[in-house]
Amino acid sequence: MTQLARGAMYLIDHRRDVVRIPPSRLGPKIETVLTELAQQQFEGKLVDGQNLTVMIQAVTPIGEGHIIHGDGGVYQEVEYQALMFRPEIQEVVEGAIVEIRKFGAFVRFGPLDGLLHVSQIMDDRVNIDEHNQRLVGVETKRDLKVGYKVRARVVSLSLSEISPRDSKIGLTMRQPGLGRLEWIQEAHKKSEPKPAKKPAGGKALPKPAAPAAKPAVTPAKPAVAAEKAG
Repeated sequence: MTQLARGAMYLIDHRRDVVRIPPSRLGPKIETVLTELAQQQFEGKLVDGQNLTVMIQAVTPIGEGHIIHGDGGVYQEVEYQALMFRPEIQEVVEGAIVEIRKFGAFVRFGPLDGLLHVSQIMDDRVNIDEHNQRLVGVETKRDLKVGYKVRARVVSLSLSEISPRDSKIGLTMRQPGLGRLEWIQEAHKKSEPKPAKKPAGGKALPKPAAPAAKPAVTPAKPAVAAEKAG
């Protein structure tokens, strides 16, 4: 696997693999068929135990195909460009609440879902209304519903090669800068310095004048004694 480019959780790779072409799909438009078959065979699959193949494009055959005795299909080596998704421990992700359960909330980020356990949602005791798909903080009254956007951090990761969508990903929002996006915006507003107040006319109040400096006092000279008579 040769890495071409990488962003947050995503990377683009050039890969090589073998695609089986069934006898019914052999024909003149082989490149179109190869692209379709490669997408069916590789998209949604885990590669190297940590990269989920999201999309395949630019599929190109390499050399001639091979036939295996007793199999009517043709095995064709191909190279292609793949968009991969790779979650990592401690990475910050943004996603949407997709389900509320009695033990927490599921957040969808990219093609996978992570679990926000009820103990990792906020610094408050949480009431869970599974029927109405809602979580509410007892004291803060902050709530989460399906569709709300959140920012969380990946704290545990166990990807499933058999069924990547069933991978176990643990998330937390109990750290600074995390939580429902509206909570984060509120925290930023509170931390911003307040502007100076202005009078009704809209002009800033003039700065008070500095107190006038007191004149220096020159101590008086002692009186000169009168001349002695005669």
